[in-house]
Amino acid sequence: MPESAAPPSPQPSAASIAADTPPRRRLSALRGLLPFLRPYRARIAQAFVLLCLGSATLLLVPLAFRDLVDFGFGGAAGMKADTAGALDGHFLQLFVLAAFWGVVVAARYYTVSWIGERVTADLRSAVYARVLGQSPEFFETLQTGEVLSRLTGDATLIQTVVGSSVSMGLRSLFQFLGGMVMLAVTSFGLFALNLGLMLGLAVPIVLVGRRLRRLSRESQDRIADASALAGEILNAMPTVQAFTQEAEEARRFASRSETGFLAAIRRTRVRAGLTALIIAAVMGSIVFVLWVGAQQVRGGELSTGELAAFVLYAALVAGGAGTLAEVWGDVMRAAGAAGRLLELLQAEPAIREAAAPVAPRRLPQMTIRFDHVGFAYPARPQARALDDICLEIAAGERVALVGPSGAGKTSLFQLLLRYYEISAGAILIDGQDIRSLALRELRRDIAIVPQDPVIFSASALDNIRYGRPGADDEAVRAAARAAGADDFIARLPEGYDTFLGERGTRLSGGQRQRIAIARAMLKDARLLLLDEATSALDAESEILVQQGLDAAMHGRTTLVIAHRLATVQRVDRIVVLDGGRIVEVGTPADLRRQGGLYARLAALQLDH
Repeated sequence: MPESAAPPSPQPSAASIAADTPPRRRLSALRGLLPFLRPYRARIAQAFVLLCLGSATLLLVPLAFRDLVDFGFGGAAGMKADTAGALDGHFLQLFVLAAFWGVVVAARYYTVSWIGERVTADLRSAVYARVLGQSPEFFETLQTGEVLSRLTGDATLIQTVVGSSVSMGLRSLFQFLGGMVMLAVTSFGLFALNLGLMLGLAVPIVLVGRRLRRLSRESQDRIADASALAGEILNAMPTVQAFTQEAEEARRFASRSETGFLAAIRRTRVRAGLTALIIAAVMGSIVFVLWVGAQQVRGGELSTGELAAFVLYAALVAGGAGTLAEVWGDVMRAAGAAGRLLELLQAEPAIREAAAPVAPRRLPQMTIRFDHVGFAYPARPQARALDDICLEIAAGERVALVGPSGAGKTSLFQLLLRYYEISAGAILIDGQDIRSLALRELRRDIAIVPQDPVIFSASALDNIRYGRPGADDEAVRAAARAAGADDFIARLPEGYDTFLGERGTRLSGGQRQRIAIARAMLKDARLLLLDEATSALDAESEILVQQGLDAAMHGRTTLVIAHRLATVQRVDRIVVLDGGRIVEVGTPADLRRQGGLYARLAALQLDH
């Protein structure tokens, strides 16, 4: 059954990843970070201890200040004033508390920053590795720019929260709760009045917070849209400039950026309002309570030092509440970012390996059998790309696939590599169903030269060595010579060490293709797939490369996709496809005599 059939427990797909997440699930997404935090439990415990020490030290300051006021300045009724030496001792006590608090805060800052950076790096690596394991179907509905936005912008939000905001939030929470306790100890009557006023503020804060969560996710999505567009256009700059669409593309990006700006401003406006509401309400409540306290001091119910301590604790509570409001906004944004990243991390590949993959037989030469294979692309399930394909390829045989565009030639290559799952039938290599093999084992036996070769931002040596990372320099140069690439590489400014530019911008189309051919030849796989491998070469280079390909095809099974029939006149058989079906099979000479589709194509190309 194809993988697209309803699985027992649905996993996130690219389409669902691109969709919005319900608001009620966003905050719970932060729980998905626990597996990344768990390895650093000792560091987290260390940060928590430092946090407790710092908060406790800060809460001692108002007590020391109370003693300084009451005893140092004679403000406590019925008590003698401290001597000058004792007064100095109180000031020294305040300084020691401040110095100790500074050291603890610095240690906590370093520890939580380390945790934030470490967790974010681990999360980025895990998500990237997961994305690399996805099949091409995954990227049919999710742009690479969207993925990059999540790996950068969203991961940075999480780093900010884990490495800073959470620590600030906990510190402020301890400061808030500890301050409230000390307010109760200092004057329970004033505390009760203050608490009643603050509880009345909880309802509007919760309501505004819900709206902030939705706006945070919307803002992140709009930023991702702009990043996806920029990535797509920057990868197509020659086409954009050839059609003079620079101004239009700049307008499109500016439009998406403006949409992102408006979404961010809406979020910021609500967040600013929430912050103002909390600070104004809390400070207003505290000012009112202090006014009541001042009346009590005048009436002799409170000492001056106690009121001073109450003021300081009230300031700590107000500061903690204000910081909590700021941190809450960051946490909401990070919750949305974590949800987006974890959706990528939890996405199941459309192609799944067998629970217990069998070991490949690895015969000296590979045999292939397509057994009534049917296939439709997931994006076009009603249109069959291949229909009832039956074909056997003998060990070491050279087979060319020809036919008009859309006939299904490339689809056969993609199914052999298991980029997609077949809809019907089976593909067997050396008598083993490819679905029973581990993907890594299957693909290590296949080398491919695509029609549009990929050149990495690296040297010529490293680009060729990509086919077999453990190969030494001489093996790389031998593959380049066989592919006809050695001469032009030697003429580069630094030879094989020359940086080829992003996507090989320093090379011509034919040179890029020869690099790709050398890479495939270096891999030395049992199956060679050539997708118009010489299409971008001039006549002279084609002769040189064809000689190298002949050597590469010797002793191994080869499948060749060809539109130029002149390049496949020396294969063992030609398979003609049309409309996803095999319509003719035979040698070039036999097919010419049959007078079918191949004969018509040959008459157009070869006879002319």
